[in-house]
Amino acid sequence: MRRIGNKLCWDLVHTSGTGMMLKTLLITSLLGWVKCQESQIMTQEEKTVIRDQIIEMFDHAYGSYMKYAYPADELMPLSCRGRVRGQEPNRGDIDDSLGKFSLTLIDTLDTLVVLNKLDEFEDAVRKAVSDVRLDNDVVVSVFETNIRVLGGLLGAHVMADLLRQRGERMQWYRDELLHMAKELGHRLLPAFNTTSGLPYPKVNLRYGVLNPLSRTGTESDTCTACAGTMILEFAALSRLSGETVFEANARKALDVLWERRQRGSDLVGTVINIHNEEWVRRDSGVGAGIDSYYEYLMKAYILLGDNVFLDRFNIHYSAIMKYISQPPLLLNVHMHNPTVSVRSWMDSLLAFFPGLQVLRGDLKPAIETHEMLYQVTKQHKFLPEAFTTEFRVHWGQHLLRPEFAESTYYLYKATGDPYYLRVGQSIVEKLNAYARVPCGFAAVQDVRTGTHEDRMDSFFLAEMFKYLYLLFSEKSELPIDIDDYIFTTEAHLLPVSLSTTKPPCQVNNTETVPVSQEEDLFTHSCPSMETLFPNNPSFAKTIRDSYKYLTGVGRAFHPLPVREIELPLHDNGMEPVEFLKSMGISLTPLSEVMVGGRSQREHKGVYRVKLVAEVNQTPEEEEVAPHVVQLISPPFLGRTVLTAGPAKFGMDLTKQEHGVKGSIVKASPYTACGPIDNAAQLNGHIALALRGDCMFAAKARRLQEAGAIGIIFIDHREGSNSVETPLFQMVGDGDSTEDLSLPLVFLFSREGAMLTAALEEHHNVDVLLLPKERQLGHANTERPVGMNIKLRLAEEGELEDGAAGGPTLEFVLEKEEVLLKEEEEESQQRFCTKAAEKDRTEPCSAGSSHTPNSDSGPDTNP
Repeated sequence: MRRIGNKLCWDLVHTSGTGMMLKTLLITSLLGWVKCQESQIMTQEEKTVIRDQIIEMFDHAYGSYMKYAYPADELMPLSCRGRVRGQEPNRGDIDDSLGKFSLTLIDTLDTLVVLNKLDEFEDAVRKAVSDVRLDNDVVVSVFETNIRVLGGLLGAHVMADLLRQRGERMQWYRDELLHMAKELGHRLLPAFNTTSGLPYPKVNLRYGVLNPLSRTGTESDTCTACAGTMILEFAALSRLSGETVFEANARKALDVLWERRQRGSDLVGTVINIHNEEWVRRDSGVGAGIDSYYEYLMKAYILLGDNVFLDRFNIHYSAIMKYISQPPLLLNVHMHNPTVSVRSWMDSLLAFFPGLQVLRGDLKPAIETHEMLYQVTKQHKFLPEAFTTEFRVHWGQHLLRPEFAESTYYLYKATGDPYYLRVGQSIVEKLNAYARVPCGFAAVQDVRTGTHEDRMDSFFLAEMFKYLYLLFSEKSELPIDIDDYIFTTEAHLLPVSLSTTKPPCQVNNTETVPVSQEEDLFTHSCPSMETLFPNNPSFAKTIRDSYKYLTGVGRAFHPLPVREIELPLHDNGMEPVEFLKSMGISLTPLSEVMVGGRSQREHKGVYRVKLVAEVNQTPEEEEVAPHVVQLISPPFLGRTVLTAGPAKFGMDLTKQEHGVKGSIVKASPYTACGPIDNAAQLNGHIALALRGDCMFAAKARRLQEAGAIGIIFIDHREGSNSVETPLFQMVGDGDSTEDLSLPLVFLFSREGAMLTAALEEHHNVDVLLLPKERQLGHANTERPVGMNIKLRLAEEGELEDGAAGGPTLEFVLEKEEVLLKEEEEESQQRFCTKAAEKDRTEPCSAGSSHTPNSDSGPDTNP
């Protein structure tokens, strides 16, 4: 493949927008109108209006951060204040992105240039140079700090240097951002001090790792993306600073991941041990935990011109398309047994993959997966953080992630199809309608309820607005030639000229080992328009149309016309007709069918065929049986009941007659993602553990080994609660969970805070874990025991003669009351039975006019 950066071979692939449009559309229904909106060319005036709208939205978000949050790392858009680490409730691993270095400002710098806000850019650079400190005593994620802060500093330096060279502004700039980037690079380097070369997942900006003051360095595992998403930023830093150590370390980490791939499938797992290089989680996909590893192999080739990265990417890509891609789905499989799917849901991070497929020139699967994702956004307004293969919500959170907008941009640049402008327009409209708040834009806590979360991540400004603005802009309207740059995974801009203007030092040439592979048309060459669109200008639309109604949303109802079907039947030959009816097929002579107020013309032996079938609608989401954590020790005595979610693994509490009882002890560490320090205290007790940092199953194994008899997981997302957020079932880690035998329940943040507050106040708190319907003191919802009673009229004097043995029940009926008809007796008997089941106290008589109370069923509201 010819290395031309973001040109992506677009000059060869680009097709005329007019060729993609249907010239005549019959608007006969709402469906037709929607198709018209999707297919019509967007005028330049429309694009300008939408681009201006995007700028206004950016000003609202960035202006709110600068007004209410700066110099804090992030804006809390609901509280209208900054999020400062240590001053707000801890959110677990989410907070590892925050390093008290004005994260959002740095992440947004080169976005200001792309949006042609050059005055604001110069002012923001001055603030970053004067205000930002990188030596804070804080533990941060190596991965997040690299892609957001180091990438942000490098992208901003490249932009500042370009503007300075033009002589129009930034004449005062003396590479201050590059010096800051080099300082940060040196502060991240201690993470690579492992025997394998795989980096620690966290580092203390001031003390590194393993230092007694660092409070980190004990971790043993890291995700594949965390170790494999360093090469772009570290190589660019080496090329720009002249210090080879950064690129050398990033290359070594990639070498380890490549060597540890599963040789049979050429797939990698999700989590790996940084010391012994063994896989900890062997599920393999293209979403969370792996995503940007594949992205950086392809883009490292584009940025650095090193064939070894392209060779590795192509081998992985072949495996992905063989095992993981099941168009339009992208599934997770077991890396050692890739024909086995390990979960029935997908995460929203895989939305970047169609864009990566465009980079490779493989447009057909890119169009298929992107269309599937678009249909999911139509159904749920946004991409849920995770959704099932049936497109139901698995995890309803939406963090304003930009990956879907990213792939939309790439597909538009590759095809020129105005359909993707309409997709971008829908993203803009939904952000304004459902995420905009007075102080910025707020993440959606659950797409089903529309509730907001007090969170606006820096990537929203760094990526979302950049891709949307570029989607609706012509090249001539941009302050830079965008084709001269490659996007990092955080959409920071690095010049593709680095490979020629800044060649690598000798020590940074990775040795390539020939690996046999099946090469396809796109392995080393640019695809042509004839290949992608063979004699068919509506190629992309043809692919999309197969998935247009994948989720069932947007399909209009069109009654089928009556069709005449000749059958070898006669009007008097009814035996075969009855046989068909027994299979659910009813036949009506056409002479009896009225169409449009007129009777159809009569045909001998011609029937109207009607298929009769029962349609069961699939529920929107899986029904989750609510569980509870009931506080039973004094002073609570069962009166405090906290609604909890169950797990799909571990002990099934619905099969335990009396639940599981025990006193609670907080795990140390609280996330239970490392060796358990207080195993002696946990032994025989129910453990409290915070969600985050690692999988539920991994936490459960450690706590079970420590002797815990049950676990209560508490959500790390502050403010979450069971009233506003639907319950969900915790799932395993992709591997077998049969070894886990203890009960597990999940509390949202608000309920968890009540439990931890009780523990802090009373120190010894006993709880009961059980299904909600069985909680102590709960009204008995079991149906009363019923009896079948036969009634017969006895002859007068029969009972007195002792003809009936055993207990007897006598009904005395007056003669005038025996005049009930048979069906009235049956109806009244059914009513009396129902009334008895409702535990009614009124006497049941033939003249009663009461009806059963239909609202007295058991409470099923979680």
